[in-house]
Amino acid sequence: MTGGNRALHTNPFVVNNRTVDIHITTRGSDWYWAVMSIMGTTMLVILGTAFLRPARNRIFYYILAAIAFVAMIEHYSMAANLGWVPIDVEFRRPSIHIVAGRNRQIWWVRYCCWFVIWPLISLVIMLSVVAPVVHTLWLVFLTAVMAVMALVGAVVRSDYKWGYYGFWVWTWLLVGYSLIWAPRRYASALGRDIQRAHLITSSWVWFLWMIYPICWGISEGGNTIPPDSEFIFYGILDCCLIPITSAAFLLFHRSIDPERLGLRMRSYDDPLPGQLHPAARAEEKMAPTNSPDPVNPPPMAVSET
Repeated sequence: MTGGNRALHTNPFVVNNRTVDIHITTRGSDWYWAVMSIMGTTMLVILGTAFLRPARNRIFYYILAAIAFVAMIEHYSMAANLGWVPIDVEFRRPSIHIVAGRNRQIWWVRYCCWFVIWPLISLVIMLSVVAPVVHTLWLVFLTAVMAVMALVGAVVRSDYKWGYYGFWVWTWLLVGYSLIWAPRRYASALGRDIQRAHLITSSWVWFLWMIYPICWGISEGGNTIPPDSEFIFYGILDCCLIPITSAAFLLFHRSIDPERLGLRMRSYDDPLPGQLHPAARAEEKMAPTNSPDPVNPPPMAVSET
């Protein structure tokens, strides 16, 4: 048969002349093609919705669309069986056929995209409460560290990988404080609508970030579930984290003017800082002046004696 999903035939299970034993099947690839389509649709819907808003109110739309775009690239790469390396497993399970083998596919492209996506999600939430720059940078740093710890732990074949797993979980706890608890007073100072939006979205995101280490522990870490099941688990989490979170965030902020948050973008007609509006400049040019004409000066008054 020449039709159907041939990604695994075009891109076989060989990297740097090494073959992998525990790998995905066509079912896993098909699922990630579907997730890629969901992410692409999410990006297009966000961008399309953005054009229904004034140009100066689109900052959140652009960031959320960028998140969906990176996620689409991530799932495209993995559906095409690209962006992985074979890593020897710590726990060999010869009695379980679906995870029996010496090494397993570890998807470095997934963690690279997490390194971009997770800080951007943090940035959106912190911008929505006008958190100080130092708090925002701290949270962005922590979420990037979570992605790095997941990557480093996944490529370590000994039990030392669980040290990085512990750092990941500890960072997740710090993220919870910096994402939910620390910004709550900034949100409440801006109004109940912003406070409610922040509490719901930040709690939801932090909860999902708790599930990611669980999936990692039974797949890349513990070699308990096969890569196809790993794809299903991560795919569901990604759909919850990106399309659902984006929809909820934009729904909460549909009636919140970004100018309240100091996030008003310059529109097409706005003047540059220190310059007059184009219409004001035109009126200034057309306005009559009271300065004397140097060519035809007014006649001088003659006093009567």
